[in-house]
Amino acid sequence: MDLFDFAGVAAGQSRERLAPENLAPEHMAPGAVLLRGRALASDRDLLAGIAAVAAAAPFRHMHTPGGFEMSVAMTSCGEAGWVTDRRGYRYERCDPASGAPWPPMPGAFVALARASAAEAGFPDFAPDACLINRYAPGARMSLHQDKDEQDFSRPIVSVSLGLPCMFQFGGANRSDPVKKYELRHGDVVVWGGPSRLYYHGVLRLKDGEHPLTGGLRYNLTFRGAL
Repeated sequence: MDLFDFAGVAAGQSRERLAPENLAPEHMAPGAVLLRGRALASDRDLLAGIAAVAAAAPFRHMHTPGGFEMSVAMTSCGEAGWVTDRRGYRYERCDPASGAPWPPMPGAFVALARASAAEAGFPDFAPDACLINRYAPGARMSLHQDKDEQDFSRPIVSVSLGLPCMFQFGGANRSDPVKKYELRHGDVVVWGGPSRLYYHGVLRLKDGEHPLTGGLRYNLTFRGAL
């Protein structure tokens, strides 16, 4: 199903769990919580926002400094976007593909990021960057730290849309034990404070079909980058 094709989906078909606001946060580590279903109420607005951003700054498969092409397609919105190439990992205020500023962050993005961060214990979070990841079956994200931001006192807010994935959350060292969490459509993970630099990743996405995103998973990752 095309990302723009929402009209044919029956109302409530994307509501995979009832009353997510009644689910208590799941503790993952100090400063890290899993908020089940918090994005369900705004999922269509979020997907429409992704489509608008991608129309201005198309998804692309970036290359690591070592020349490896990433299996996950990416784009960004907000005051800065995350990029990687032979020059390294970094944030840039303009899309290197076009030279234009990254698209502004949609209002539905900002509202969900701020509300989720506040529920997780970070009431003053104001994201200035959102990295949007698009996973097709077979795509994965190896264990890594989010450490290209200037201020680690601000949390990471990660939103899952579409196909479910297996999320890995480790510790401060790559060799630390890793816990696995199945993230489904509408789930939000927030980590900051003591766990801000914990390693995390996504195992290879399995084949599937979601009523709103077809055979894809989208991930919104909100950061305080600048």
